[in-house]
Amino acid sequence: MSAGELTKAVILARGLGTRMRRQDQSSALEAAQTRMADTGLKAMIPVGRPFLDYVLSGLADAGYREVCLVIGPEHGVVRDYYEKTCIPRRLRVSFAIQEHPLGTADALAAAQAFTGGEHFLLLNSDNYYPVAACRALLVLGEPAVVGFESQSLSAQSNIPPERIRQFAAIVTRGDGTLADIIEKPGEEVMRRLGTEIFVSMNCWCFGPAIFRACAAITPSPRGELELTDAVQFAIGSLGERFRVLKFHAGVLDLSSRGDITAVREWLGGVEVSL
Repeated sequence: MSAGELTKAVILARGLGTRMRRQDQSSALEAAQTRMADTGLKAMIPVGRPFLDYVLSGLADAGYREVCLVIGPEHGVVRDYYEKTCIPRRLRVSFAIQEHPLGTADALAAAQAFTGGEHFLLLNSDNYYPVAACRALLVLGEPAVVGFESQSLSAQSNIPPERIRQFAAIVTRGDGTLADIIEKPGEEVMRRLGTEIFVSMNCWCFGPAIFRACAAITPSPRGELELTDAVQFAIGSLGERFRVLKFHAGVLDLSSRGDITAVREWLGGVEVSL
């Protein structure tokens, strides 16, 4: 694949957002944030404008031209917004429906028809990624994951150090490819990984093999079809190799209601162009 052929991105936007459904707010803006948060649609929470607008604008800046939003059947507000209220000009936005919230691998599987057998970018809808990281995956054009160095991730975003362990730690082979990805690493694992630890924030380039992996895995102990399990299956059973692109940069994280104010401040000077 040559540079420029990777122009499709899939954004997982169905998340339940259970940590958002808390406490009353007082101001008009906070009331609007509360109404959207209570739906579980973190991506549409207003932080100046809907958070997802910033994510999409960043993808357009990075060179992507087609985006598929994976949503639930009850999330018509997202479709209405991008088809009627705020129609993007720099991106073609389409939708895939994940009928039931069965996990991230199941959500990705819903977008298989959109990808058309091509390589594509995968992102979370509740994270705002560096344009440079998304562009690096586009230029590479082969299966890869961006690893964000943990200390830089905290220093250059709204993510406190104690939250790092909620993400998946990346183990890299000597040839720069992914050896393992460890969900929510404990103290012992963190010590074993050393002082420079890279974590995944779900910023991937996938090829068509990932869909075979998604179809092959079984539910995790949480009862969900996990993307990390699909990646490990692709590596161990399908012979897929993922390059690890290491970045010392921040990623904004809109995981909980307490993140809203900080994210709004971080995005205050960012211009959105859809």
